[in-house]
Amino acid sequence: MSSSFDKYQKRRLISSYFSVVLSIALVLFLLGLLGLLVLNAKKVADHFKEKVTVTIFLKDTAKDVETKQLEKSLAMADYVKSTVFVSKDQAAEFMKAESGEDFMDFLGNNPLKNSIDVNLKADFVTSEKLESIADQALSKNFVDEVSYDNDLVNLMNDNVKKISFWVLLISALFTLIAVLLINSSIRLAVYSKRFTIKTMQMVGATKYFIRKPFVWRNIKLGIIGAILALIGMAIVLYFIDKTFPELALLNKPVLIIALFALIFALGIFITWISTFIATQRFLNLNTDKLYY
Repeated sequence: MSSSFDKYQKRRLISSYFSVVLSIALVLFLLGLLGLLVLNAKKVADHFKEKVTVTIFLKDTAKDVETKQLEKSLAMADYVKSTVFVSKDQAAEFMKAESGEDFMDFLGNNPLKNSIDVNLKADFVTSEKLESIADQALSKNFVDEVSYDNDLVNLMNDNVKKISFWVLLISALFTLIAVLLINSSIRLAVYSKRFTIKTMQMVGATKYFIRKPFVWRNIKLGIIGAILALIGMAIVLYFIDKTFPELALLNKPVLIIALFALIFALGIFITWISTFIATQRFLNLNTDKLYY
């Protein structure tokens, strides 16, 4: 009979440990994914900003030396990411490929102009900077027109600000939820041992002596949960990097390592503080109230 009861208690204990580890692992995993999102939100936004193209159309009278000089000056500018010269013949081929028809058959000539496509660095993709670049280009007598989508740039910048705000807000809220969930799981585990805690206290054991095994055991569970969460994060990060290599998520390994270290440290800290608070509550509880 005693053996059956011991086995039952052991199964309950293992089940309790498993639930704590699972709670910690899931919460830290989701928190880690949110951290990856926060770290890479700017990178993703920058990726799309740098796709915005400023097209400088050149007059037919523009000389090759003038065109090359403009290209060179743009390429050397600290706000330019890349420049590409597109001849009028290349532009005609692009239009033919997109429309599926050769418009020159109807017109008899190529009305398009030579152009330079300019992609700016993300920090300079603003209406003010784009307007300044356009004015500088138009000041040259061989430039005919400068074209860019100003509405798209304004919309993109506004959305980046809104998304950044909400990501930070959700991160703070989710961190609070993570602490509460892990704390709840650990409190339930400690609750099952409340009579043992009170018995040890009644025979003269100090609070530190009673608390120590609970703290160390839950810290070990926190470490296991954190390791499981980090493995899950590494798998997700690997597949995202393989699926979207242009985002270059692994280009800054120091930040990734720092995030992983933070998640690991959170697993230890949250379990320690939760166990401390939970055991302290039962240590200070009157014996009569243990039954409620």
